[in-house]
Amino acid sequence: MGTDLRVLRQDDWHEWYGSLIRAFGGVPESAEERELFRELTAYDRSIGVWDGERCVGTAGAFGFRLTVPGGASVPAAGVTMVSVAGTHRRRGLLTSMMRRQLDDVRSWGEPLAVLTASEPVIYGRFGYGVGTYHVNAEIDTTRVRLSVPPGTDDVRLRYAAPADVLDACEAVYARLVPRRPGMVARVPGWERLWLLDPESDRGGASPLQCVVAERDGEVVGFVRYRVKADWEPAGPKGTVVVSDLEALDPATHGALWRFLFDLDLTSRIDARRRPVDEAWQYLVSDVRRCSLLVRDSLHVRLVDVGAALEARTYQTPVDVVLEVEDSFCPWNSGRWRLSGDAKGASCARTTDTADLALSVRELGAAYLGGVSLASLAGAGLVREVRKGALAEAAVGFGSAVAPWLPHGF
Repeated sequence: MGTDLRVLRQDDWHEWYGSLIRAFGGVPESAEERELFRELTAYDRSIGVWDGERCVGTAGAFGFRLTVPGGASVPAAGVTMVSVAGTHRRRGLLTSMMRRQLDDVRSWGEPLAVLTASEPVIYGRFGYGVGTYHVNAEIDTTRVRLSVPPGTDDVRLRYAAPADVLDACEAVYARLVPRRPGMVARVPGWERLWLLDPESDRGGASPLQCVVAERDGEVVGFVRYRVKADWEPAGPKGTVVVSDLEALDPATHGALWRFLFDLDLTSRIDARRRPVDEAWQYLVSDVRRCSLLVRDSLHVRLVDVGAALEARTYQTPVDVVLEVEDSFCPWNSGRWRLSGDAKGASCARTTDTADLALSVRELGAAYLGGVSLASLAGAGLVREVRKGALAEAAVGFGSAVAPWLPHGF
């Protein structure tokens, strides 16, 4: 008997999701978190592989809008919940799901597919390139001082219950989304993820706390965090575990970070998934004692090369013919003339001689402006055909701010 790949039905969700949880180690989630993801699941955009009555493969795709260079919000399939049962390895199940999914994304008219990978080695063969990175930091606040910009003292901070200020915090986040490539506009319901606070997920830390920053009565930033208390014979050495922090301006950013540095009974800040160019790194006295670790974050796949390249803008004028190789989505293969600048772009098929040759994976890596085409060329992954084309395209594809995905999905 063979397997059956089909669109997820609501009646099958618990079996489907249980298969996913088992593939990720089998540790159960809280009832609240499980119910929220059941409500967020896009059934018509999710697929499963079934062996009789047992689900042995899962994959989903949320319908997101992703900020690209220039500030446009572009439809993107947020690939998620991908798993294959350990009993059904090496049977082509993952490839069949990726094939079906990308065909579906194309039919939905979404030029991009994006994901965060539990294991980065998996998705390159399906045309995904690492397009954003983030920083994890462990800051020794007993040895690191923080300078703050002018105006910081004009920002008022106050404690608030996370649920009571959720709408105000989401409004701040929404204002920031167009400013940085890689940010995802929140789909209704997703804001509830920030209120999930099961004790099993705290790692011994406090319940979630929230501080909002205000100026002239308006919320201009916030931080959500936990405190993990700890002591040694010499005194307290607690850790501030930052969940998320957003600020609309430098003074607010400085005020929130200063608050974290000054929390009583703590000696360390543990901040995960922060932008690689976040301003606090330039305000600390000793960046070495911040233990920065860079990790891959958003993996980007161009499903429609022409539409994707037209959707963004370019820092400097670009007129280049790209020879794109895409064996998994052959409709992208061939030559494309990209002409664009800071005002807009066009991208269409051409028979003209290529200026640069690369695979769709490298194009995805460079798409949001955080990975240089020149760096990829240095690794032998982009080939310059016309002299000078690489420098022109590398500068044009760049971004003034590093792309960043604030949270997983």
